[in-house]
Amino acid sequence: MKFIIKTILLIVIISLSFSCFTRAQDVPKDFKDPPYEYSIMPFWFWNDTLKDEEIVMQIADFEAHGVYGFVIHPRIGLPENVKWLSAEMIHSMDLAIQEASRRKMYVILYDEGMYPSGSSSGQVVARNPEYAARGLAKIDLRPGETLNLTEGKKLITLIDRPGSARVAIIDQPSGGSIRGLHYIGEGSSQLKEESPPAADILNPDAVTSFMELVYDRYAREFGKYFGTTVLGIFTDEPSPLGRGSAHGVMPGNVFLLPQIKQILGYDITPFLADLWYNDNPDSKKHRIDYNTAVNICLEENYYKRLGKWCNDHGISLMGHPAGSMDIGAERYFQIPGQDLVWRYVEPGTKALEGQNSTVAKCASSAMLHLGLHRNSNELYGAYGHNLTYDEMAWLADWCFVRGQNFLIPHAFFYSIRGPRFDERPPDVGPNAPWWGIYKDYADACRRLSWLNTDSKQVCDLAILCEATFLPDKSAKICYQHQRDFNYLEIRHLLEDAKINSKGVHIAGMNYGVIVIDSLSDMPLKAIPLLKKLARNGRLIINKYSAYSSLFKGAAIYQTADNMINEINNKILPDIYLDTPSEDIRYRHVVKGSDHYYIVFNEGTGDMSIKLKIAVKGNRQLLNPSTAEAVNLSVDEYVSFKPHELKIVRVSN
Repeated sequence: MKFIIKTILLIVIISLSFSCFTRAQDVPKDFKDPPYEYSIMPFWFWNDTLKDEEIVMQIADFEAHGVYGFVIHPRIGLPENVKWLSAEMIHSMDLAIQEASRRKMYVILYDEGMYPSGSSSGQVVARNPEYAARGLAKIDLRPGETLNLTEGKKLITLIDRPGSARVAIIDQPSGGSIRGLHYIGEGSSQLKEESPPAADILNPDAVTSFMELVYDRYAREFGKYFGTTVLGIFTDEPSPLGRGSAHGVMPGNVFLLPQIKQILGYDITPFLADLWYNDNPDSKKHRIDYNTAVNICLEENYYKRLGKWCNDHGISLMGHPAGSMDIGAERYFQIPGQDLVWRYVEPGTKALEGQNSTVAKCASSAMLHLGLHRNSNELYGAYGHNLTYDEMAWLADWCFVRGQNFLIPHAFFYSIRGPRFDERPPDVGPNAPWWGIYKDYADACRRLSWLNTDSKQVCDLAILCEATFLPDKSAKICYQHQRDFNYLEIRHLLEDAKINSKGVHIAGMNYGVIVIDSLSDMPLKAIPLLKKLARNGRLIINKYSAYSSLFKGAAIYQTADNMINEINNKILPDIYLDTPSEDIRYRHVVKGSDHYYIVFNEGTGDMSIKLKIAVKGNRQLLNPSTAEAVNLSVDEYVSFKPHELKIVRVSN
């Protein structure tokens, strides 16, 4: 009898094991081995003497470790004879692109030497000194004092202030620069960096010069690879003023004022003193109006033109704007992007609070609402030599669970000789201690990028935002209560969203609830649209918002529990945890006929939870690092180690 029982148990175990095994074969082929286009594509710092054999060898090493693309990033440390886009640099770029093409890898071109973008390493200003970055400044005048302007400064207007005070508003060079490609005094104790002058990227003529020097040059040299090996051009945190601009200078110039007037519908010139003072009841409004208009000018004069050029040439404008919350400019990228540097985001409160906590949702939301396929994140820059492998993997998963699908690690160093080792460290690739196991990380990133691309996000909640402001407090509440959301820029309500009794519909997304947390300004044309949402019970507003009493029928929340209860009263949760946790994040997407839940333990504690999800079907747990799959029963608990990400696949 004991023998029979043991035999039966053995048959059951073998049967269950075989069931798991056969089900695991079901895993989509592209999940196991996604196409190379979903690879991480790191910044490759070209920061020392460039040698053909070394370039080829490093590319081969990338490929061997699961890295199938890279951003060619000329960087400080290049020898003096290798100038920006010189014959020597073009030769090395051509060699790298050819080698990538031979290996069916991908290349992204970087548009500056080094950053912020828009100056062609000082060549724009060298062509025409009038194209140097400019800004608005003020000069306070005593009674009876005359204004004497030095060369390069232009008077815009004189404005009387309360009492007998007067202020002159002038247009002047900002004095801003960009980081350059060459060390000055390398090997000495007086090491300095080259600092080329920044160009005025609010000036369309200066931007034309930049595009001629860089973008048109790239088309001439490498156009035959556009759309195949060369995926796009990376523009990096463009700044109207440049780095280190004069204190108190505001973005703008005298020639921009007509464009600003057209945007605002009134002449802001008489109110320019309000950029610095609060003398008038409408000072705050004038500052908001001016900054909004300048931001639109930057979009139209810089990003829009670069985006059109890339679209016309069959590649993508990539990279990211300067601000972590700059979702408005993303509309001109074919691949919207953001970046995570200087330990802006780390495990703990910095993952959920502050402007930098919004970057991943900024780019992924823009991708969705613009009907695009990819969105990127440049990450790990200047995280320091103390960056660990666990932190590196955690930050990637932090991005993926928020919808990102194109990671650009900062950076792989061509050389770590001398001061290069400490230049915005660390090297997160070949010179890192984890390079021997890097392929596991790279393969996991490729699988998660594939999963987040051309899949349908299941999400019915949006937080209303502005072109340069994304609320983080309401976002934190959503994260901690497993309510996924996207940021919806308010301009979409006026441009391409459909609004009816069921909510807001845009680019295939259907939002049954819109949250207004805090906004600096409300476009008049948006008010009737939001009133319609309020009447139909689709609007939830923070009690402390300036607009909490404007929309009759809207639900008002004051605390985190208020907010979540109001959301739950209007739309059912997509996922339940049997034990509440503020550390679990999730993303639900449909790809093909399958549902996938990306579930991430963002916290530092071990966790065992039962996932209750609305979707019915056969369940598997997928391991993103190995592509291994095991069956998961409906009532089974799922264990998470600290910082562990798992994928639940539901199929029929």
